[in-house]
Amino acid sequence: MNKPYLINSISEQHRLLGLPKPKHPLVSVFRHEDATYANLTELQHFTLNFYCISIKKDYDGKLQYGHRHYDFDEGMMAFISPHQLLMKLSPGSKPPGGMTLMFHPDFIAHTPLAAKIRNFHFFSYELHEALHLSGQEEATIEALFASIESEYQTGIDAFSREVMIAQIELLLQYSSRFYARQFITRKVANDEILIRLEAVLDQYWAQQKGLPTVQQVARELNLSPDYLSDMLRTVSGQTAQQHIQARVIEKAKELLTTTSLQVSEIAYQMGFEYPQSFHKLFKNKTNMSPMEYRASFN
Repeated sequence: MNKPYLINSISEQHRLLGLPKPKHPLVSVFRHEDATYANLTELQHFTLNFYCISIKKDYDGKLQYGHRHYDFDEGMMAFISPHQLLMKLSPGSKPPGGMTLMFHPDFIAHTPLAAKIRNFHFFSYELHEALHLSGQEEATIEALFASIESEYQTGIDAFSREVMIAQIELLLQYSSRFYARQFITRKVANDEILIRLEAVLDQYWAQQKGLPTVQQVARELNLSPDYLSDMLRTVSGQTAQQHIQARVIEKAKELLTTTSLQVSEIAYQMGFEYPQSFHKLFKNKTNMSPMEYRASFN
């Protein structure tokens, strides 16, 4: 793959979208109906040097989410972080409605939002893990976008940066709330992911492929690591790492009570490079050493 094209500034993005020059070099908001996407369709793959939040409306099509599809009956949101790889847009992929907010990391530098923006994990989600909004949620998000747009159009003064940053953070907080709702309401899709997750873990140990990482498991499930962890945390109270560790302990308990394998052999079979690491994890999770646990069944 050739090196992706870097869209370095919001001004350059405006030029590529056929928009007038931005009113501020570090932040912009525009309506999709005012933009043209022909220049972007010429790029094979590209990255942005700034954050991008979009609400897209009135699509005629479906979005794949894991092995399932969801209609664009309501609006959907996508969150793009700096340097996230984006693939070529297909001709005619311009969303009929909606808005996009772009802001450079320098715009929020040295503010509380800069320190906490990494906590909004959806900036690292894949695009197929978009946020689907109900009608009421869509109205809330549209009102927030409209408020940001109004401030942007007002022009720069001594208060505009602080006001817009506060509005952006409020938009992100509502997005977190709506993602939490999406994790809860998509029970069928989440159950499907959990079943596939168990199958992936069983396969790792059956083939003795070592201790799986969150990144490896997420890749097998066609999900981003943060999306998998956030979904699991919402539905089960455990992150992906904690879920994997819990399954390790379950499997280890089974081997300790049904085989005569030495603890070191079990550790290696479970994918631990050093038995001491297995011993430490087991005792941390059970308050017993592996040998103490085995002895309790004799």
